Amino acid sequence: MDTLAILGTAEGATFALFAVFTVATAVGVVITRSPVYAAMNLVGSFFFLAGIYVLLAAHLIAFMQILVYAGAVMVLFLFVIMLLSLGDEHLGRGPRRAMQWVGVLGAVGLLSVVAAAVGRVQDEMPALSSPRTFGTVKAVGQKLFTEFLLPFEVTSLLLLVAIVGAVVVAKERI
Repeated sequence: MDTLAILGTAEGATFALFAVFTVATAVGVVITRSPVYAAMNLVGSFFFLAGIYVLLAAHLIAFMQILVYAGAVMVLFLFVIMLLSLGDEHLGRGPRRAMQWVGVLGAVGLLSVVAAAVGRVQDEMPALSSPRTFGTVKAVGQKLFTEFLLPFEVTSLLLLVAIVGAVVVAKERI
């Protein structure tokens, strides 16, 4: 199917809208100098990404995206930012031209790799069939707590260590 024909549908137009706003807020995370504004842009990006998940009929993943990432994890990030009281004073105003050029070159390289990968994709992708239980709470829970239990627990341990580390760093400054 032609790309313009896909974008002509309501689903395609909604996807394009969500994709543009997701990328815009993600760029806002990288560009903004204030950590609080960066965190708020990240929340916006999470919400728009959840909208894309809804369009993909992955309602559970969209719900978890909002509940876990936009809710709990971002509250944790904002708590750490406020606890460390990061303001604009810690940001250097000196010239960093070399690192900026390295960043631009990295972005151009990444964009060229993505463009090459998209160019190699076939025009007509074969239709994928998924079982009726795909994406249900039961199927995701069974996969998460059987096959992916160790990565799940390691992630929770990593978050706990990050919280303790932030408190220790903030305690030394108080």
